This record gives sequence, structure tokens and C-alpha cells, in this order.
Amino acid sequence: MKSVLFGILAWITLSIPIFAQKPSHPYLFFSKERLATLTNRIKTDTAIAHNWNDIRQEADNLLTNGDRGDGQARTKIEWLALAYLMTTEKKYADKVKGILIRLCSQPTWSNQEMMNRNPPWTSDLQTADRCWSVAIGYDAIYNTLTKDERKIIVDGVVRNGIKPALNDWVLPETRIHTLNSMGHNWWSACVDMAGIASLAILDDQPEAADWAETVMKASEEWMRFSGDQLQAKPRTFDRTGGMYESVNYAAFGSSEYLFFRLAYTNTFPGKKQPDLGALKKLDDFFAHVSYPRTGPLYSLNFGDGELTVSADRPVKLLYALGSDNPNDLWYMNQLTNGQHREGLFPNTPIGLVYQPDMSKAPKLPNLATSALFADMNWASMRTSWERDATMLGVKSGYTWNHSHADANSFILFHKGEDIIKDAGNSWYGSKDYPEYFFQSQAHNVILFNGKAQPKEQQYNGSPLSGKLSELMDAGDMKYIMANGTGPTSANFSRNFRHYLWLDKVILIIDDVKAYETGKFQWLLHPGGESKKVGGDISIVKGKSSVLVRPLFPETLVQTGFDHDFPEKMKLTEVTAPKARDPQHPTELYYSIDYPEQVKQTKFITAIILKESPDDKDLPIIERLHSETMQGVRIKQHGKISEIYLNLLADGRIMHLNSVNQFNGWETDAYLFGITYPDHTDGQRGSGSSPTVAGPDEVNDYFMAYGSYVRKNQETVFSSLSKVFMMARKDGNKLNLIVQGQPLINASFRFPKTPDTFILNHQPLKPVYEKGQLRVRVENGN
Repeated sequence: MKSVLFGILAWITLSIPIFAQKPSHPYLFFSKERLATLTNRIKTDTAIAHNWNDIRQEADNLLTNGDRGDGQARTKIEWLALAYLMTTEKKYADKVKGILIRLCSQPTWSNQEMMNRNPPWTSDLQTADRCWSVAIGYDAIYNTLTKDERKIIVDGVVRNGIKPALNDWVLPETRIHTLNSMGHNWWSACVDMAGIASLAILDDQPEAADWAETVMKASEEWMRFSGDQLQAKPRTFDRTGGMYESVNYAAFGSSEYLFFRLAYTNTFPGKKQPDLGALKKLDDFFAHVSYPRTGPLYSLNFGDGELTVSADRPVKLLYALGSDNPNDLWYMNQLTNGQHREGLFPNTPIGLVYQPDMSKAPKLPNLATSALFADMNWASMRTSWERDATMLGVKSGYTWNHSHADANSFILFHKGEDIIKDAGNSWYGSKDYPEYFFQSQAHNVILFNGKAQPKEQQYNGSPLSGKLSELMDAGDMKYIMANGTGPTSANFSRNFRHYLWLDKVILIIDDVKAYETGKFQWLLHPGGESKKVGGDISIVKGKSSVLVRPLFPETLVQTGFDHDFPEKMKLTEVTAPKARDPQHPTELYYSIDYPEQVKQTKFITAIILKESPDDKDLPIIERLHSETMQGVRIKQHGKISEIYLNLLADGRIMHLNSVNQFNGWETDAYLFGITYPDHTDGQRGSGSSPTVAGPDEVNDYFMAYGSYVRKNQETVFSSLSKVFMMARKDGNKLNLIVQGQPLINASFRFPKTPDTFILNHQPLKPVYEKGQLRVRVENGN
């Protein structure tokens, strides 16, 4: 009989829906286990204790401030909630109760401006924020509430928060939004905050479990949304991590979902949830677009981003959800408490409760020094992960909403500063936001007759996206290609920009063509004090200093007598609004103008990275040119680099290959470069005879869009298709990068079988025949 009863009881237990098997309040974020761990850490960790004291002090301050339901106390309800749970002092619970009763007694939380739309939007960020407040407060003080008080709160959050969100955003009978129109950060905020509120009221609302499950399933669709062609909407998340809306909104949108996922996990431990997909790589994205420095961590602020934005929330939430990525600890260790308004810093309640053991944080992340996010078309390249190193951020891709008209633009961080910057952004309601900050003029791009991307793209998007591709990183030689033709196609029929980084010189090579003759302008937004010095533009901020030197189609006038040199580039200072600085409402940027009216041209611009503002040990740069070539020779650190732009390879000829000769080198490459030891006088400057280096003298090769290289009747490289290649020789070691096609069978000249052979960053046993390495690259496409 006992065994029969035991079997019946076991069957009943297993038959109980999983929604009934949740822990008792509090369970969303401040679980009993987490609070016990925090209590122990306060006793043994002085930093944790200090942060807890700050949180409790703030909670005490809130007891006498923000008495209205929409005041400061509501927006910081987590402080009061944690103070109550850690101390059990009734004064904190009473404060939370008062806030919730007042808030949930209101007839509506809807924003009147949104209600005036057709159809009315009953759910927005305001209702989402209030759902969060109620969920946190209700979960924390649940056991102090009477039945009537619970009813007021539950009825209010259902009426004003949960149902409006589900009705507007999810449920088929009433939904007015779609992932195609509003599937960005608003979607996750409005829907997932309603999901958290549903989890908070499971004990008191029979439908709450179904609502939470509905949110979970809908959120999976949001995560996996792949965009559309008809209205040119991008994917929600880049497949390698990242979100196109800017670091700000990527952090906000992803963390709203991750908050819900963590609350769901805590509520239903062990219940299977949808795979995180691209979100598993989101933490490394935030690291790759960050710039560690002496001072608050910076991030690439393309679009509506901010320099000091923190992705602490999504990174810490991913870690709490089980990520074992040590790079997460490194990232969190770079942040300063309060450096951005949205963060789970350890001096915030949830941030403290979920603060990892930072003693395990690595000194540097285990990440490559370059990264390309090919769906959203962002890239970063850096000299190292040390603080105050040099980092170049590049963007092309999509334009709409928070993603500005900045195809092919760049930001340069050097010695702790954004020395060449993005102009930034302003309050969205200001006239300067749509007229300037969003538009091409606010970015480091090229204009034709004063235009690049059409202004309408802010609202209608860019149906033809820009593209970044062919990232290669071989140490102090790096490259990426940007194609902004699509977004700028109203004014450009060709708009390519190549970034080639050679030690202390970054070459920016622009290949532009319009539909008619006109004037091209190269825009530069300095991030420090700037002035013209000879043929350079000098930019200095603190210890950071660079020189920007136009080389082609012409140089700047060395003197101040521009009228004596009408063929030279013209430097124009442009006054523009300054981002978020009421004391200094305007600033200057530069337009470097080619004076000739042309339909097609090439720009080659050198950015020289200085060790300090007083650095005099600078690279020597010499212009090289012929009818079919433009190029530069750079002398630096005992090396000479020659870079050639093949004018025959820019699409001007059809069916005939772009075969050309550069200083004895024969190639069909669009861009070709070599680096070899400098055995000449260290002071040799322009006007000297060129050095003729052969394959045995060359240490580094660079090729963009080429199929072969020959010298002295010897084939140095060969591939049937035009590919992208970097090669670095170090004694009998070879590091080779070859890419650009799904299948490449190539050969590379090497004097003997290399002791060490690295192909596309992977060690490989060399296949060596008759002085040539045989290489096969297959990427499965």
C-alpha cells in the first residue's frame, strides 16, 4: 500500500505544471540564495561592503525624497527593495508599498503623445519602466502586503502595463506593431518588462504564467529576426554579436531581454529556454568596440552612441546566466562606477547582488586585435589591448533611426583620446539632430557637391546597404575595405574606401566616382585642438597627437598663399553644432576640397600617429605617381614600405585584365604593397631615386584584389581569381593570409620549406614544391 501511495504522490508531483514549481518570493533577482551569498561577502570583502553601504545610504535618502509615485524613489525602487530584504526594516517596505499603491491606482500609464497616434500606442517605454518598478517592488515586499493591497497592485500592473504591452506588441487579436517596423530596442523593453511583471504576479493572477510563456516565445522571434528586403530592415543581431543601433541601444535592447531571461530562469530553475544564438557572442562585441584607457572606458560612438556608454548590464547578465567567458570579467573590470546611467555597476543593487569574483579577471582579454561584424558592418582594429593604445573604428552598412548617415566613416582613438572623432548627437527634438548630427556632414566621409547620403534615409532607411569586408590583420599591418556606394548611390556611382595601417601610418585610400562633373570634399572632424602646419593638419589633445596629410589627388599648400597654387587642395573650416555642450554650442571641422571639377578621382590621405605632441621622429612619406598609378613610399623604423594604387583596376576597363608595372613588379592587383629593410641614408627624402627591392629582400607583402605578382621573371604569388593577401616573412617563418573567394588554390614563393607556416591564423603543415608553397583555402560557401 505504501508503495502504491508513494507512486501516486510521485505521479501527482510530476504532473504539476512547471509554473507551479517556482520558489517563494523574492525570486526574480533577489533570491534568498543570492542574498545569503551577499551577506557573507559583505563580511569578508571590503569593496562589497563599501558598495552595500552606499546602496543603503541611498535607500535612506529615498525615504525622505521622491514621495510621489513618479518621483526619484520609484526610479530607484531597487535600492529600497534590497535595503528591506537585507535588513528586514519595515520603513523600506512601507516606502515601496506607498510607491506601488499610488502607481497602481492610476487610471493609465500610457504616454499621451503616443496615445494621439493612429492607432493609439497604449504601451511604450514609460509603461515598460513602470512594469519594472512594480515587479521589483512587489517581489521584494510580497510577504508584507495584505490581500487587498496585493489586489490593487496586481490589478493596476495588469491594466496599465502588462495588457497594453501584450495587446500592442504581441497578441494576434490586437497587435499593432511588427518586428519589421518596431523590432529594435523598444520591442524588447516594452514586451520583456511586461514579461517580468507577469512573473512577479504568478501567485495572484491565473493568466500570468501564460503571459510569461507568450513573452518568452515572442522574444525568441525577436532575437532571430533576420530583417527584410522590401523595407530594408537589418537583422536584430549580427550573427557574430552586435546590434546595429549603436552601443547605447545595443546594450539597452539586449539587456531588457536578458533581464527577463534571468528572472524567468530564477523563477523556473531548470526549465529549458530558447538558445541564445547570436547573444552568446554579444559580450565579445562590446569588448571589441571598447577602448580601454586611463579613465572611464570609451566605446565606438557611431550613431546615437556615447563615448562613455557602458555595456555592463548585458555583459553581467550574460555572466549571471552562465557565461564562462573570462573576457566578461576583463570588460567589467575596465568600468568606473556610474560612468553611464545604464549599468549594473557594483554600487547598484542588482549589480552588487550579481557581482562576480573579480579576482579572476584577466589582465588582458583573450581576443584578436581586429574584428569585423559583417552583418551590421562595423569593424575595429587596434595595436594592442593595453590601455591608451591606438584603435581605429570603421562603419559602413545600414542607415535608419539611431544608425546615422555615416557609411565609410571612421573614429580614431590614440593615446587615450578620440583624436579623430564622430560629431556625436543631440537631443532628438532639437533642430540640429535631423539637420546635422544625423547627416553625412557630421561624419568623416567624402561629399560630392556637398552631398553624400540623402537626408530622407533617416526616416526611410537606405535600401542599398554599405559593406565592410576583407579584414586582414598581420600585426602592425592591417587592412579593411569599405564600400559605401549603396547608401550614397544618389550622388556616387562608386564610393570605396580602403584603410591600410602600416605601423605608425594609416593610409586612407578613397576611390570615388559621380554621375557628372563636380567637386569632391574630404571631411575631417578633429577631436582636439587642430591647426594647419605646412601640408598637414595637426590635432592634439592631452598626450594624443596625430598629423593628417592629404597626398592625392593633391597636397595642401605648404605655405599660406593658396592663391599661388590653385591646383592644390583647399582647406576650409566649417562651423557646426557641438554635441551636448551648452557652454560651447559650436565647433569647427574641416573640408579638404579638390578644386578641380571632375567626375572621378582618388584620394590618398595619411594619418601619422605621433608618440607625443613633441614627437619629431616621424615617418618620411614620398608621393609616387604615373599615368596608371598613384602611390606612396614610407620610411619608418628602419623599413621602407611602397604602396601602389593601380588606376587600371578601378573598373575603367572591361574584359582586359588590369596588368601594370610598379618599380619592376608586375601585377594585376588593385592595391599592391611591399616592405623591405631600409639600407639607405635615414634622411633620404622625396626626390631621391627609388629603391629596387627583389623578392629576397621583401619581408612583407600586401595585395588587395589581385591574382598574381611577378618580379624578375619569378612568380611570387598566383591565384586564378583576384584575392586579398598579406604575407609576413620572419627568417624561415611565414605568416600568410589569403581570402576573398570560397575556394582558392594559390602558390607563394618561398626560398625553402618554412619551419613554421601560419595560414589564416592557423598553423599548417606546408606543402612545398619547386620553390613554391601550395595553398588551398576553402571556406565552405
